[in-house]
Amino acid sequence: MIKRFRARDLSISPGHLPIGPLNAITDVAGLLVGHVTLYDGDRLRTGATAIRPHSGNLFQDKVPAGLAVLNGYGKLAGATQLLELGELETPIVLTNTLAVGRAIEAVNQWTLAQPGNESVTSVNAVVGETNDSRLNDIRSGHPTVEQIMAAIEKASDGPVAEGGVGAGTGTVAFGFKGGIGTSSRRLSGPQGGYTLGVLVQSNYGGDLRIDGRRYAELTKIEADTDGSIMIVLATDAPLSDRNLGRLAERSFAGLARTGSALSNGSGDYAIAFSTAEAVRRTPSRRGAAAEVADLPNDRMSPLFQAAIEATEEAILNSLFIAETTEGYDAGRRTPSRIEALPLDPIIRSLNKG
Repeated sequence: MIKRFRARDLSISPGHLPIGPLNAITDVAGLLVGHVTLYDGDRLRTGATAIRPHSGNLFQDKVPAGLAVLNGYGKLAGATQLLELGELETPIVLTNTLAVGRAIEAVNQWTLAQPGNESVTSVNAVVGETNDSRLNDIRSGHPTVEQIMAAIEKASDGPVAEGGVGAGTGTVAFGFKGGIGTSSRRLSGPQGGYTLGVLVQSNYGGDLRIDGRRYAELTKIEADTDGSIMIVLATDAPLSDRNLGRLAERSFAGLARTGSALSNGSGDYAIAFSTAEAVRRTPSRRGAAAEVADLPNDRMSPLFQAAIEATEEAILNSLFIAETTEGYDAGRRTPSRIEALPLDPIIRSLNKG
């Protein structure tokens, strides 16, 4: 097996802000991530990834959230309520296009089963997707409701697996194997000392740029420019849903830096949320007017920069870690093979520089 590296292992470090200890979205304290990876036989290459803002009852202890859409060719369940109320009451689940309905059911079942939710009769499940049919038999009915629930249940803190895992098992980016990627940034004390983390599900096309550089030998002119990406941002900064929406929008600058085509057939979505306890929407705060901490507008710029840098690096990590994968092209109904991004040309170029 060819050894794979994260971008920073090769001294590729977009931006200038420092990273967290894990350089992952789980550097935001209390946040949990879980994967279920389905890699079976010749045709099954899919999965689910769950992001839980905290380990408690999220329905009873909601977190503020914002949504940004660059090109809306996708199926993001729960989007309108997210925009209307500006809060998350369930885990965010990422999966494949045809599994969105099953993921909603999984989130509903998991939420209703939480102690304290015995009287709940409405749940706004937030589920994002990209289409993994170039490597996966997407019509097979996987992942199942039970498999998606397992991703939620097994979510934990600590290092986050990247590349062809979870919801990134069958994805393709820039004609190479895409997948899950993550990164984080930490602000200085004068900037608030906050942490911001990003997790992406990369499955889109364009003209690849790596830390601002185009590697001609890596360019696949024939690669499909359509595709999608889900970007999830988390921070411990006390932000309103309005400023979280602004933060989500800035992640698209990081997406653009990687050479995304931003095509007509792409689905480009970003969800940002705050884990700060001071801004949570607990029952006591929802019942009456309450004083809520809210970072002012003029202190947002460092977080904007963090979102841009971490998104770019998370996307690169999704490509750098992903391995060559053989599977099934459901559209053509033929076997398929997607090569991993070649790292040797990048390493040679860095050694020359």
